[in-house]
Amino acid sequence: MSAADAAARTAIAIVTPNPALDLSYTVPGITPGQTHRVGAPLVRAGGKGVNVARVAAQAGHRAIVLAPVGGATGDEFLARLRGSTVEARTVATTVPTRRTMAFHDTADGATSIFNEPGGELPDAAWDELAVRIDAALGEADCLVGSGSLPAGADEGFYANLAARASRRGVPCVVDTSGPALVRAAVAGPTALKPNEHELRAATGRADLDAAAVVLLDAGVRHVFVSCGEAGMRLYSAHDPGAVWVARLDAVLAGNPTGAGDAAVAAIATLLAAGNEDPRELVARASAWAAAAVLMPGAGEIHPTHPQLLARTSIERLPLPDATKADS
Repeated sequence: MSAADAAARTAIAIVTPNPALDLSYTVPGITPGQTHRVGAPLVRAGGKGVNVARVAAQAGHRAIVLAPVGGATGDEFLARLRGSTVEARTVATTVPTRRTMAFHDTADGATSIFNEPGGELPDAAWDELAVRIDAALGEADCLVGSGSLPAGADEGFYANLAARASRRGVPCVVDTSGPALVRAAVAGPTALKPNEHELRAATGRADLDAAAVVLLDAGVRHVFVSCGEAGMRLYSAHDPGAVWVARLDAVLAGNPTGAGDAAVAAIATLLAAGNEDPRELVARASAWAAAAVLMPGAGEIHPTHPQLLARTSIERLPLPDATKADS
């Protein structure tokens, strides 16, 4: 069986409780306080989970999105998602789907993002989403929980998601922030994927090594940490005395908006195939994140990602004794 055939036989279910209609603008120079004329935005069904699904589908996997949607923005979200390679299993709600706006400044390469919070969902929507998640777990090779939570949501949502996956023997990846990140770790997911700022904020530890060990000690097997131009770090309960660091040989210019989501897709595709090799996990996560930077909008990776993988260096560095996870 070829690698492409193997990918097509794996299904990844992605739960995104706070999806969004994404609007991405390109601006040739942003001056605060001034008026700017911009062209029509790139409009897509988005939110972190949808971005993960698009990348997984691009790589040949079956990607199933589970999300609540509503209002006029929800209608447009569905219309744009139906035109993609992603399978949508949405829950209808009266709460309008939120919007996110990204402004990419081509003059200095910086991207500014403005995210609406997402309205409070009724209990019935949460109940229906749970039913759809349980059904998807019957056919999924990996479950992903990705993105922020809407207003009024239980901060234990992702912990509950990880527990559901564990009971079914399905690997689970969670990418969120704040208290929900720490609570998810206690439920024992296969992997967590915060960025360096989210990890420090959630754990209260300034040192990245110490912060990651907090999550390992709580119960997660792998902690991936996006560090921007400094690359990707992986802390693993299977290798508690070390950190794996992946770096590309050069800094790429582009739009970093969906880089973390591409990394999550990379992790999920390997876990779906039963691969937990730390070198392969951190290398693919780093290379796909880099490949996402080269695309104009989130949810895609550049076709040169195999070449970027070949240009990625991997180091296994020992952790200081004071920060090693319990083995």
